[in-house]
Amino acid sequence: MSTLALAVRDSSTMLRRNLLHARRYPSMTLNLLLTPIMLLLLFVYVFGDVMSAGMGGGADRSAYVAYLVPGLLLMTVGSTTIGTAVSVSNDMTEGIIARFRTMAIHRGSVLVGHVVGSVLQSVASVVLVGAVGVAIGFRSVDATALEWLAAFGLLTLFALALTWIAVGMGMVSPNAEAASNNAMPLIFLPLISSAFVPVDAMPGWFRPVAEYQPFTPAIETLRGLLLGTEIGINGWLALGWCLAPSVLGYFWSKSAFDRDPK
Repeated sequence: MSTLALAVRDSSTMLRRNLLHARRYPSMTLNLLLTPIMLLLLFVYVFGDVMSAGMGGGADRSAYVAYLVPGLLLMTVGSTTIGTAVSVSNDMTEGIIARFRTMAIHRGSVLVGHVVGSVLQSVASVVLVGAVGVAIGFRSVDATALEWLAAFGLLTLFALALTWIAVGMGMVSPNAEAASNNAMPLIFLPLISSAFVPVDAMPGWFRPVAEYQPFTPAIETLRGLLLGTEIGINGWLALGWCLAPSVLGYFWSKSAFDRDPK
């Protein structure tokens, strides 16, 4: 069997393993998924009219729904990948990785299984949160099929980037609790981005924090694709924030995985 065929076969096996774990132990995924859904419902039905009026749109809750959903979709990606960090940490500390090292399997397949499985879970979570958004009034009537495809591609690339970072965090964490804590910025960063209010509405001293981070350009790009707002340079920034963490996370994870256990 060629090296490529071996890698594909073993990666498929590891992917099935991780999907089975997610199906048998769904509590982590459900807990992380409930966070963006609860925030979506809270900000729409409790703060929606006030937030819309404060943004100059009048007391129109539907306008705020349209503004909020793209940010919550990307927040869903971030929250889902925390489960990946915990899962990888469990594998590292419970001894299964040590056993995999002694088996005649392609070494990279363990990481690929985690990454692909996490990206699939992120996409499924995004679809579910998007369905909730549509149920409470989100509409994207002006987006073309190409823009929808670009939006899906952006969400997938962003999920891939955050997943590789989460895998690296799981690799270097001493236990599952530490992995969860290390990955918390993936949920915290969207809270200080343009997900809930425009950057221009923030205090001047705080704007750079919200502007120069990965979530804000990705949110603005997704918002532009789905709602027809101005994207500008945010598209290129979002692409850079997808590619750079993917490469960094890949080499970080590979280095940690190839390191001899202590």
